[in-house]
Amino acid sequence: MTEDLSRHHRPVSDLFPKLNDRSAYELTADQIEFYNEHGYVAGIKMLTDEQLDALGEEVAALADPAHPGHELFYEVHANESSDPRQILFHALGAWRIKQGLHDLLWHPAFVVPAAQLLGGPVRFWHDQIFYKPARHGGVVIWHQDYSYWTRTTPMAHISCWIGLDDSTRENGCVHYVPGSHRWQLLPRLSFANDMDAVLDSLTPAQRAEFKPVAIELKAGECSFHHPLMVHGSYANTTGRPRRAVVLNAFRDGVTSASDLPLLEGVPPIPVGQKIDGQFFPLVS
Repeated sequence: MTEDLSRHHRPVSDLFPKLNDRSAYELTADQIEFYNEHGYVAGIKMLTDEQLDALGEEVAALADPAHPGHELFYEVHANESSDPRQILFHALGAWRIKQGLHDLLWHPAFVVPAAQLLGGPVRFWHDQIFYKPARHGGVVIWHQDYSYWTRTTPMAHISCWIGLDDSTRENGCVHYVPGSHRWQLLPRLSFANDMDAVLDSLTPAQRAEFKPVAIELKAGECSFHHPLMVHGSYANTTGRPRRAVVLNAFRDGVTSASDLPLLEGVPPIPVGQKIDGQFFPLVS
């Protein structure tokens, strides 16, 4: 039986440093201004080589369908694409299973910028693994994260996309549509199939503004983006995998907007009640 690490609301290893000096991890005023204007900020160093190796080994182990910890995932999709020739491994809940992925939530390089961008204490929402294998890694369609998260309110969320490999145009790096964080909430669509389905929901003005920017990052770098940022990624056509971990969080005080479980297998939190407890730890 795999231990459920969600019971531990603190790091359980020494993989990441303790938070002693916030200034060492803070975004600059220019980076915050860029985020507010464009809806994202990128190229932030997040992981050392040692941390990269440790997390890479954990993700590789979790991608094995026979891994016993799969019972603790909220969701796991060996291929979220409907096309068996275009594979997208996607899973939520790795922090419950592996020590490094658990402790990443408390990494100062994540929690300090997240608190700056959210304007207050940070509470963890959920994590994601995205694994695009070599040569046939599938797409992630254009979408806004909050269209999948309307069971929480108000919208006071942040996402941190962390590359475990160099991410390039050729291997399916994330693309952002700058300024789209000021658009209305768009319809929720099938996550990994018709790349351009969202275009049918855009106004003529939004179509004119739809100018995606490729976010190419070195392994160990990250980007932060707004919950209404339109983003997606194309297929991996290279001979190496493209792996990423995403940490999603919200400002402490966000409440439940559903009487149903907020994540699969998690006890419901009644509508209007603050989201906290075992599965939603305060990380800053």
